[in-house]
Amino acid sequence: MISLRCIGRSVPRQISGAIPHLPRRTLSTVRKSSLLQQQPWRGASRPSYLAFSTSQHVREQEGQVDPELSAKLESELSVERDTRDADTLPSQLQGFLDNSPFKLEDKAGQEEVALTRKFGDESIRITFSIADLNNMDQDDADQLGEDPALSDEEAADAAATNVQSGGGNTKGSINQGRTKGGNFAVAPEDSIAPSDRADGSYEDTSSGEAEQEPSFPARLNVLIAKAGKGALQLEVTAQDGEVLIENVYYFKKPELADAKTAELDWSRRNLYTGPPFGNLDEDLQILLERYLSERGIDTALALFVPEYIDWKEQREYITWLSNVKTFVDA
Repeated sequence: MISLRCIGRSVPRQISGAIPHLPRRTLSTVRKSSLLQQQPWRGASRPSYLAFSTSQHVREQEGQVDPELSAKLESELSVERDTRDADTLPSQLQGFLDNSPFKLEDKAGQEEVALTRKFGDESIRITFSIADLNNMDQDDADQLGEDPALSDEEAADAAATNVQSGGGNTKGSINQGRTKGGNFAVAPEDSIAPSDRADGSYEDTSSGEAEQEPSFPARLNVLIAKAGKGALQLEVTAQDGEVLIENVYYFKKPELADAKTAELDWSRRNLYTGPPFGNLDEDLQILLERYLSERGIDTALALFVPEYIDWKEQREYITWLSNVKTFVDA
């Protein structure tokens, strides 16, 4: 290695002696050249290509969309606040809590809500979540009810298409034609007013009482525990005032019913906790439903839970909008 380095250093001197017209390199150039030979990585540290972007980086002091986003959030807040007072519990919900043995446990910012009570030597805890409302897909939402405006349009189209003269739909029509080739459609203005009818009859076209909009299915987790005697866990669905039992489980240790740790969850996986509720004898199913009703898990509770979920979700949504707006404006 040393001999090669010596040869390398002597080569320039021999060339300079043989060719006197070539300019001699300065000492600084020789030092730089020798340093580059000793440390080849320095040459590789400097790229020989241009940067990807030649424009000067400019740091935006404030987002251009921020004011527009903040205004939209404020608009949404205004609409939601005008729709419902999220700070005050509706009277029907407050009335249930005032006349119910259950105590409400609801923490702001959390999805889960609990109802607790004592029944003899039993400790009863019912939990439900506003996530059931947010997790509904479009098909489930469509089954709960159609848009009234769309229903009116469909009804008008059906009336215009199906109402014909000379048939069963010609009652109360002026143009009651009897053509052999078929019937013609009866226009709305062809209807006979009740006062102009010969028999003085009046046809009531109203649908009677307005149908109540169906509620969404709310899942309840019912835990009934007795000290030292285990616990029953029931998976229940509350909808339209009905309490529908899905499954009934029994655990010797109440903490296994609501396993909050991986160890407890692993311990309960291989346990036989009972058959599907639908496989039970019908009389046994009825008695279990009465068992829940006797403990206050009845029609009143089934009406309360979906309404409370709807109110709480509205309140949490308004809080979320406010928090996002505060962050954007900060």
